[in-house]
Amino acid sequence: MVAEFERDLISMRTREGMAVARAKGRLKGKQPKLSKAQRALLFELHDRGEYTQTETAGLLSVSRATIYRELQRRRRAFLAVCEAHIY
Repeated sequence: MVAEFERDLISMRTREGMAVARAKGRLKGKQPKLSKAQRALLFELHDRGEYTQTETAGLLSVSRATIYRELQRRRRAFLAVCEAHIY
């Protein structure tokens, strides 16, 4: 019973701390691997087709998974825009 009470206190303090950090603008979550400039460069290199995803990952110093994920996000955003124009 005491352990449950302590757990509830810790949980409550954590939620309060997160709310305070959010109010101050400090709670941002995980930072993106690529900056906006790097994303633009990635898309430009991919569209030109001069480099493979592996080579692009090496140029930007990120993993291949990051490259695939960013390209997939762009595809999803594009498809969402296309669907919006259809309906």
